[in-house]
Amino acid sequence: MTSPAAGFDLTSLDRATLERELTARGLPGFRARQLFQWIYQRDVTDFEAMTDLPRPLRTALAAELTITTPRLIGRERSEDGTEKFLLELDDERRIESVFIPDTPAMTFCVSTQVGCAMACAFCLTGRMGLVRNLTAAEIVGQVRLLAHALDLRDRAFNIVLMGMGEPLHNYDETMTALRILADPFGLAVPPRRVTLSTVGLVPAMDRLAAEPLMPNLAVSLHAATESRRREIVPIGRKYSIDEVIDACRRFPLPKRRRITFEYVLLAGVNDSDHEAHQLANRLAGLRAKVNVIPLNAAPGIPFERPSDAAVDRFAGVLASHHITVSVRKSRGRDIRAACGQLIVEGGRRSPAQILAAKIDRNED
Repeated sequence: MTSPAAGFDLTSLDRATLERELTARGLPGFRARQLFQWIYQRDVTDFEAMTDLPRPLRTALAAELTITTPRLIGRERSEDGTEKFLLELDDERRIESVFIPDTPAMTFCVSTQVGCAMACAFCLTGRMGLVRNLTAAEIVGQVRLLAHALDLRDRAFNIVLMGMGEPLHNYDETMTALRILADPFGLAVPPRRVTLSTVGLVPAMDRLAAEPLMPNLAVSLHAATESRRREIVPIGRKYSIDEVIDACRRFPLPKRRRITFEYVLLAGVNDSDHEAHQLANRLAGLRAKVNVIPLNAAPGIPFERPSDAAVDRFAGVLASHHITVSVRKSRGRDIRAACGQLIVEGGRRSPAQILAAKIDRNED
């Protein structure tokens, strides 16, 4: 029997790929199922404790393979029960994940990148720039860590890929992570409990449309006119609203599912009745719902939160067009855990992070 090659990270591969890797090294494929059950279902990462594996194999695995789990270095709890987790990776980069209880289910908001390259004008994460992509192991590791820390491993929970980063900009690692999470021998989180949020990377949306595993899709639109969207979401200069909407029309939605369009309301910028009518017209005929998100203001973000009356008026215009609409209740604002507020400080930082910190302190 040949042991697996050194440098192999067990948590970076979905089970089918792990089976192929093991059988190529002379090991029976069913060992992949056993490893998945130990790591994801029993929360065991010590090879010596995996007692249904032969001792020589346990020894070989411990000597040559790794299991990646981010380190928990900070945890804050909001007055509304939301919790923010500061995690450190093996290279000392840091990311944030959020637990949102009673939504109505338990929800984990996880990151897919350190920072983000999309640079949306209202988002603190975008000010970091893209430091690097997360691996599938690091994405799944957030879920494993939160489930353990919150004692929710045996409870149903939802996952939203709405933390730091653009999931479709890290396509391969994100999809590997989703396959691991959905595996019946893993955490068994069904795709209907997972929502992937994107700013509208059209080629990647088309690629996602062909995947056998289909998460819920949320598209960050934030404007109904091309000029306005280019100001707010720079990627709009590459992919127009029409191109994004056309990709949504091509998307093969399962029965009883809709595409969610996320719309951050900025006072005096994109919250007019006219903009609401234009948005409704663009979405006509789509199985869609709009999630209206009043801005979560923060230092360094050059916009203001609209009044409650303006939010209600905007939602009312959409509803008058028979568009399903909800207004997202901000959670975790007091600990900077709400939408658009995730940004890490300390640890090993990129030049973009250092610059953003100086701007916040009004330094030249």
